[in-house]
Amino acid sequence: MCGFCGMCSWEQDLRRSRTILEKMQKTLIRRGPDQNGQLWTEPHCALAHQRLSVIDVEYGRQPVTRMEGDETYTIVYNGELYNTEELRQELRAQGVVFETSCDTEVVLQAYIHWGKGCTERFNGIFAFAVWEHTAERLFLARDRIGVKPLFYAETGNGLVFASEIKALLEHPEVPHEIDRTGLSELIFMGPGRTPGCGIFRTIRELKRAQQALYDQDGLHIETYWRLKARPHTENFAQTAEHVRDLVEDAITRQLVSDVPIGTFLSGGLDSSLISSVAARAMKKQGKTLHTFSVDYRDNDRYFQKSRFQPNSDPEYIRCMAETLGCAHHWTVLDTPELAAALIPAMEARDLPGMADVDSSLLLFCGDIKKHVTVGLSGECADELFGGYPWYRDADIRQTEGFPWAQSTSYRQSFLREELSELLDGRAYVDAAYRNTLMETDKLEGESSLEARMREMMLLNLDWFMQNLLDRKDRMSMYSSLEVRVPFCDYRIAEYLYNVPWEYKDYRGYEKGLLRQAMRDYLPEKVLWRKKSPYPKTHNPAYYFAVSRMLREVLKDPAAPVLSIVSRERLEELLSGGEAVQWYGQLMARPQTIAYFVQLNAWLQRYQVKIVL
Repeated sequence: MCGFCGMCSWEQDLRRSRTILEKMQKTLIRRGPDQNGQLWTEPHCALAHQRLSVIDVEYGRQPVTRMEGDETYTIVYNGELYNTEELRQELRAQGVVFETSCDTEVVLQAYIHWGKGCTERFNGIFAFAVWEHTAERLFLARDRIGVKPLFYAETGNGLVFASEIKALLEHPEVPHEIDRTGLSELIFMGPGRTPGCGIFRTIRELKRAQQALYDQDGLHIETYWRLKARPHTENFAQTAEHVRDLVEDAITRQLVSDVPIGTFLSGGLDSSLISSVAARAMKKQGKTLHTFSVDYRDNDRYFQKSRFQPNSDPEYIRCMAETLGCAHHWTVLDTPELAAALIPAMEARDLPGMADVDSSLLLFCGDIKKHVTVGLSGECADELFGGYPWYRDADIRQTEGFPWAQSTSYRQSFLREELSELLDGRAYVDAAYRNTLMETDKLEGESSLEARMREMMLLNLDWFMQNLLDRKDRMSMYSSLEVRVPFCDYRIAEYLYNVPWEYKDYRGYEKGLLRQAMRDYLPEKVLWRKKSPYPKTHNPAYYFAVSRMLREVLKDPAAPVLSIVSRERLEELLSGGEAVQWYGQLMARPQTIAYFVQLNAWLQRYQVKIVL
């Protein structure tokens, strides 16, 4: 994994812009500390790269340049291809001679020989840019699921692009401004984002499964992959076997690494399955899997059962660690460090985020990096197999709007009066929700339940999961830890999109199909455990800690957050008044307080100007 940035312009000689490029590059050093200072400039294109070495540590340096015929191509790339060897063999059959064993060269040669159609052949997580020297044309692409980021901004003189927002903000022609759209995103959508939105006025993000060509005629974006509705012809037994093959293949493909590798282990279904498949595969190689878990000091004392979290994780983690015979590592976080990490977590994301859900992962990844460079994690299973409460509760399922954010009126109430009159939260959120429904591919004549489940899957894939993937990428790369997400294999998404809900709901369990398909990998205790969300602290000390932080903010009459939100409403939030879940079960009152702390710090740190 890595980070990259670059510029294109036909108005300037970019060889004179090395200082700007260096500033952009330096912001990405956490994404790639193993290779620093690789700058490549031509009159109309400039590229820079920061490398985290995982495959072909010695020879995989970037940018990479290759010639074919009369054209020369240069690439910067972030990601991993999991079908590298198949593509390498196919290209070799066409006469390609490879100079390295890294997947970067495979991506470049695939583009050279197959053009923009190369992305349809890739199985992996990626973002990359290729410059064609003679044609003077830039190609940008992002993976189907949206695991790896790619932001860009069009300026008066050209195009600027980078793996993270902070790099773009180092460019003098990218203003640190937000308008009504940015404000609406922060208050009505945050910590999520509308697909493609970069919050800042001129910053956009290439959406998942998008690719773009940039030349003197401008920027041309297209989508190269969509979920398509097709009849499902397999019975349940065949479906379960198909799922098993896909999941096993996705996990084992992602165990390839030239550096130490481990797995996240929460004791839940998804991470336990990944750990179990990985442990078996590594045992065949005579290796022991390293697994990693997070807990919070005094959680055993303060944990309270709820509808969303019926039991805590440690007993299930211990069960899995003993079953697998792995080398297990615990990270135990305490309240002071959890609260202190809120600001670094915001800086890692370049935006206010999911409060302690972010900061705990930031600290956790820092601990994991002490032992391994690559980790496998369980994101995406709930979105594809229907694990969340909003899939399963008929009332929630039929409620209009994003099921994890039914709080628009509550959110609007925090705005200053003059801004509340300008911004219509309900209209903004409803338009975004309905746009996704309109993009959902369905089968003619299918039942209303199946049609709704397709909508739910696309809503989750485009919105909730994008937020989780943002979080996982930024929090892990802050510590130069590469995290792979096997359930994000596009083949699994394509297949599950057409599997009937009756199969997914096998035996009335969340992800019942997945449990049945992989049943021999887990102890019964873990296999049929009720879903539990990402672990967070239950210690009341955290609520008091973030409350103190917000009270410190309110002592400053010029606190930036007060230019957006009402002091009175923040004081009501602190005094124990009405509190609605800000972002599903992940963000209750303490996390809402922490969100405003992060928002204030973000406005300050990024010197944000509001232009209405």
